Amino acid sequence: MLPGHNRAGRLLLPRSLRRVILEHAELSVTPGREAEFETAFGIATGIISAAGGFRRLSLSRCLERPGVFLLLVEWDRLEDHTEGFRGSVEYQRWRALLHHFYDPFPVVEHYTTVRTVEPPPEENP
Repeated sequence: MLPGHNRAGRLLLPRSLRRVILEHAELSVTPGREAEFETAFGIATGIISAAGGFRRLSLSRCLERPGVFLLLVEWDRLEDHTEGFRGSVEYQRWRALLHHFYDPFPVVEHYTTVRTVEPPPEENP
């Protein structure tokens, strides 16, 4: 086996250079239960962050619709989420902590980056 390659002969890229799978879910929380949801979500982050292929997540609250949250989770591979995490015992704990807050139940979709744009670097006078 060549250094830097797996058993199939594929080049192993550093994690930072691999393609990222972005999970997107708009979470509508039952009105009046937002604070309780945020507390439960804080506990649930310890579950998902230990999953194989997990990179990071962010949970944002909508300004115009305070009962709506945007969950973005980065995974190494789609299967890390759809098979690994969702097929795990830990997912059952995640589900028990969070799923009863949603009304309606969210649609979860996965994306890959097409383009990223950043501002140009500032010039020093």
